[in-house]
Amino acid sequence: MTDTLTSSAQTSPTAKSEILEIVRTTLAGLAIALLFRIVLFQPFTIPSSSMEPGLVVGDYIIVSKFAYGWSRASLPFNPPLPDGRLLGGAPERGDVVVFRLPRDPSQTWIKRVIGLPGDRIQVRGGQVFVNGAALPQTPMTVVQDHDDPDRPVLQVRERQPDGRSYVTYDGGGGQPGDDTDVYVVPEGRYFMMGDNRDNSLDSRWPRELGVGLLPADNIVGKAELVLASWKPGAAVYKPWTWLNLQWNRFARPIR
Repeated sequence: MTDTLTSSAQTSPTAKSEILEIVRTTLAGLAIALLFRIVLFQPFTIPSSSMEPGLVVGDYIIVSKFAYGWSRASLPFNPPLPDGRLLGGAPERGDVVVFRLPRDPSQTWIKRVIGLPGDRIQVRGGQVFVNGAALPQTPMTVVQDHDDPDRPVLQVRERQPDGRSYVTYDGGGGQPGDDTDVYVVPEGRYFMMGDNRDNSLDSRWPRELGVGLLPADNIVGKAELVLASWKPGAAVYKPWTWLNLQWNRFARPIR
């Protein structure tokens, strides 16, 4: 009996120290992961078709937070901090950006930057004009909408003045948003558009319906990479869907 009591007394502190070490290691790991998520990169899942064909429903993307610096929108729950951004550069035309929706900051949306502060933006006949100059468009082929196979769309390659290009969807003439007034982008704001031009509520619509002119403080970060992709309908709470993957979309840079 004495030997047993002595052995328990000797092992108990060891067990406690091991438990404390496990707790410390776990907390340190969580702190590092949280810091990584807040400061460097954050994952998001694409919930809608507005950025097709470059991004489709089910894409799991990585967003760089340090690309444009940090604001309250970069932090979890959008805390009521002072206006302004800390460090980082400004978005460029053509960047794909994740942001908090101005009318409801609890929602995060993703669109492409079309207009910078000081730009004059207009859409005429489905073609974008920046400061009076049309962004060159090259019609490609008619395909079926990735997320709506019954909808035929024309793939159109659009090119920015710096040579960067990307593919958009055109659902045909006479669509809402194909012809707009001239928008003058004020300082500290950006004009955003979805690549699925006829299926995107963006800066062509006022903030009560779409995005309006996006405040810089609402920007979360720059979309950099499609890390993985699941077919629509897959969900964490449906284990039988976990392997419903879109393999051809893994590790795709976002252009």
